[in-house]
Amino acid sequence: MTETAPPAASAFTVHAPGTGKPLADHPVHGPREVDAAVDRARSAATRWAALSAAGRKGRLTLWRRSLAAHLDRMAETIAAETGKPVGDAQLEVVLTLEHLAWASRNAGPLLRRRGVGTGLLASNQRATVVHRPLGVIGVIGPWNYPLYTPMGSIGYALSAGNGVVFKPSELTPGTGVLLAELFDEAVPEYAGLLTVVTGAAGTGDALARSGVDKLAFTGSPGTARKVMEVCARSLKPFLAECGGKDATIVTADADLDAAADAVVWGAMSNAGQTCAGVERVYAVREVHAALCEKVVERVRALPTGPGADSAYGPMTLPGQTEVVRRHVEEALAAGARALFGGSESLPTAGEERTVGEFVGPVVLADVPEDASAMREETFGPTVAINAVADVDEAVRRANDSSYALGATVFCGNGRTGAEIAARLRAGAVSVNSVLGFAAVPGLPFGGSGDSGFGRIHGAQGLLAFTAPQSVTVQRFAPPVNLTSFTAPLAARARAVAMARWMHRRR
Repeated sequence: MTETAPPAASAFTVHAPGTGKPLADHPVHGPREVDAAVDRARSAATRWAALSAAGRKGRLTLWRRSLAAHLDRMAETIAAETGKPVGDAQLEVVLTLEHLAWASRNAGPLLRRRGVGTGLLASNQRATVVHRPLGVIGVIGPWNYPLYTPMGSIGYALSAGNGVVFKPSELTPGTGVLLAELFDEAVPEYAGLLTVVTGAAGTGDALARSGVDKLAFTGSPGTARKVMEVCARSLKPFLAECGGKDATIVTADADLDAAADAVVWGAMSNAGQTCAGVERVYAVREVHAALCEKVVERVRALPTGPGADSAYGPMTLPGQTEVVRRHVEEALAAGARALFGGSESLPTAGEERTVGEFVGPVVLADVPEDASAMREETFGPTVAINAVADVDEAVRRANDSSYALGATVFCGNGRTGAEIAARLRAGAVSVNSVLGFAAVPGLPFGGSGDSGFGRIHGAQGLLAFTAPQSVTVQRFAPPVNLTSFTAPLAARARAVAMARWMHRRR
């Protein structure tokens, strides 16, 4: 007798990290519901694309004002689902508002039709190019920044004239649901343009297999490869943001107090669960000890743990604690020094994690470069600070990674810092600050290698959700029509001879 597989769960419960308290139940959307969401978004997108850029800007401004009016409500939802402090969640909302404002304001100039030079051969043509929306964009979002990160695709895709179907992480679905609710309330005549589907991997798979015209994904490299494989079957364009192992370089003339402050915030904020956060530090040997001392001094002063005044919250993803443990313990076993914390900073090993737990700060030094703590993304409140002979060695080590997302340089001279930045294999670099690029909406963000490909934010990020259309209009008939079988052979030969003569002289 063949057993029938049990029906898929119709709903799932989201729990608060750290406490395990149930927050809300959300439906599990399967292929049928996902396809219906795509159809709904496409219907609204047809009318949305017909609007002028100014018309879309006006409606997105209404949505942005609604988000600003409900900032505390949105931040509280983010904080409840991720465990991060409310203040951090508020900053996430503020950054999101900045990016949405930039995208809606700049869409018009970026999308408008522009003339293109034709060259002598096609001087009888008038050439233009215009960027048109793709249709419906699928967005699979992460849990660490459940508003800011996916809005780097959602806000820009909507500004470009597309509809969006958003699948938030199963750990943070309430944030996505509230985002769409506020859109529908602000722009009711386009309700459904931004549609949210909820669930785990099966829902994401259904979205990848659906009729969306492009998929923007944020998550691990392993999951990105699986989703990309599904998209490849229908030649669906794919944008991947897959994390990093970002390095900070500290030169001998750097402001060590500023560098230490940035290292601690970049490594520990959001419990280290930041794709472009600081995980590796390379300080020239002359200042390595002093930098380590200043970092430890600041880490020791951080309020941590389950208290309301904690500098950061628990691990949002329960299983991430064991990744942090493995990296720390392997590094120590290989000869690294624990300057602050260590194995004792982590919860008891071997217990099954059903909710995220608090992990204390860990500061390591002298970590072997082949250790997992230096090669793999840790995504926890840890940082490794290694000494290097000079800047050349620092650049070499920073670039020796399968990831290439972000980086930081602390240097006494900003121009020299920018020169060092130019040598780094990273998609975004901040000099004398940490994550400075994240607050500049006009800058593209993304990486290469295991950090993914494609860009969000800025002009490149907005145009990533469009298809360019090239148009030529003949202004007058050419003396010799080289695209006609009626052109005399002698005339063709003269045209070729003239072209050869011109290009040999240039």
